[in-house]
Amino acid sequence: MRQPATRRGYPATVTSQPQEDSGVSAPDLPATSLRPQSLMLNFLGIHVLRRDVAVYSGSIIDVFARIGVSEEAVRSTLTRMVKRGLLARHRKGRRMYFGLTARSAAMLEEGHQRIWQRGAVNRDWDGTWTMVAFSLPDAWRSQRHDLRSRLIWAGFGLLQNGLWIAPGEVDVTPVIDGLDLDGYLKVFTAHTAKPTEDQQLAFAAFDIADIAAQYEEFLNRWDREEPLGCLPDDLARQLVLHTDWLRLVRSDPHLPAEHLPENWPAIRAEEVFHTLATDYDKRTKAIAASALETTPAALPSHGSLTSE
Repeated sequence: MRQPATRRGYPATVTSQPQEDSGVSAPDLPATSLRPQSLMLNFLGIHVLRRDVAVYSGSIIDVFARIGVSEEAVRSTLTRMVKRGLLARHRKGRRMYFGLTARSAAMLEEGHQRIWQRGAVNRDWDGTWTMVAFSLPDAWRSQRHDLRSRLIWAGFGLLQNGLWIAPGEVDVTPVIDGLDLDGYLKVFTAHTAKPTEDQQLAFAAFDIADIAAQYEEFLNRWDREEPLGCLPDDLARQLVLHTDWLRLVRSDPHLPAEHLPENWPAIRAEEVFHTLATDYDKRTKAIAASALETTPAALPSHGSLTSE
């Protein structure tokens, strides 16, 4: 399997949270996808969202053990996510159950939109680019890092010093919210003019080869007769699949398909994901019903990460 290179503009460490120990010990799994918080959110998106329930911590520990995540890592993740406002505790007798908060439900809704509505392949681009230009004082290293990290997360690439671009019309307001940098930024939309070509911009601002490598790695893992046979059942595979795919599409800048190489691997990768996600959704209902102990809990009304 080809190992992905560190992507220019998409290093794995660019997040607003410090990286955590994965706690994953099972072999042959996509370790970059299996950070416990990402797994937890996807687990709740599949099995809790829109169901008005919370899940017993022992059930979560059991499911995560199937993919090699230790009990200690699960309990630590649950505690951290409660402190961050991403999980709500529900006590029933001596047992503790965990459900969603409005914040985590909103995050899962955004993930749902990325997966099931926007998709991995941009076939509807209208030729518009959103551009963000900025110049910050040299001493503002922290602000510069935070701004760049948020732009990357929002799908922007560095075209040249101080100028970032993303395909389509992007609302930058929520991206820079709280940074107090409005006076230092200029945001506008534009179309290319001769002699500049759109494909030139795409290849200049984004590492196309490495984005493709990420999808090829996904296909190497999942586009086979029995993917991840090292895992004990489809409930475990379903969780890894959703977590792996959501990480991938969230890091994809969604460049226009017409300016990407032929046989762009995201096309096949998306087909594989949809097929497997639908199959696992059908085949895991009985397993989940047996493995997960739940209790009624009022939850915000948001979308789900599961296909319907």
